[in-house]
Amino acid sequence: MRTVPLGSSGLSVPNVVAGMMRIDDKTDAEVRALYQASRDAGIDFFDHADIYARSLHSAEERFAQALSLSGAERAEIRLQTKAGIVPEGPYFDFSYEHLVSSVEGSLRALRTDYVDVLLLHRPDALVEPDEVARAFDHLEESGKVRAFGVSNHTPRQIDLLRTAVRQPIVANQVQLSIAHAPVVAQGLAANMETASQSAVLDGGGLVEYCRIEGITIQAWSPLQGTRGGGGVFLGHPEYAELNRVIDDLAGRYGVEPLAIAVAWITRHPAGVQVVLGTTTPARVTDAAAGSDIPLTRAEWYALVRAAGYIVP
Repeated sequence: MRTVPLGSSGLSVPNVVAGMMRIDDKTDAEVRALYQASRDAGIDFFDHADIYARSLHSAEERFAQALSLSGAERAEIRLQTKAGIVPEGPYFDFSYEHLVSSVEGSLRALRTDYVDVLLLHRPDALVEPDEVARAFDHLEESGKVRAFGVSNHTPRQIDLLRTAVRQPIVANQVQLSIAHAPVVAQGLAANMETASQSAVLDGGGLVEYCRIEGITIQAWSPLQGTRGGGGVFLGHPEYAELNRVIDDLAGRYGVEPLAIAVAWITRHPAGVQVVLGTTTPARVTDAAAGSDIPLTRAEWYALVRAAGYIVP
């Protein structure tokens, strides 16, 4: 498993992450099998959020209940969670009170004294950077959170937070896959007036901004496309050409197609972490094989073209 820096935190983390969004209906044995497959593959980073699954903090609770980690084993892994979404609205709340209470709820659910990373989950249009800064200061000084980041934020939204927040923003978790890659593809079509691909959708140069500022990109929904209902693109008839190229590369490298989907993301020099959403242990194993596959430039761009993007 290849590792990448987590922003400026000093941590070295795997470039494939186990997402825990869909585990709250799993048995103890199923959660343990998923966890063990992740650890066996070299994944020691587990992604959570307060709103995941059926009720507030329920996926975090399921994780802790099923695993009953010892103190020594807890120290071996990285736990990341998110806060800021109020699902019953729905609306967003980056106030001091909401962020602190959400983290405290996550700590209780996860049965831990701290989380390694806290992400602000989708932007709050009513954000007051001073409120976020006060929450971050309290959470850091109390030892409850060790590093901070964001999710789905544009460069300028991050800059606004940084007018008050003194902690480094170490990560930005955004949607990215071969078949949903506007943050990568728009730069390829720069200055092409008639190409819709060149439209700036993220405030401009999100990937480049994160590289310049030392912020690790985390890719959520790495298997999701936009055609045919927006489901998984692997094996989907709407992505026949993309799947043909993926299958060819999978045969060439001796891996499952899932590994190629992961390898396309991890090949990028930004040092992206891929956040898996599967709850099937074998698929975690297959996906993790993509961590180290050294796709050539020709192979990487062939996948971009096969996904339907312009490579001028």
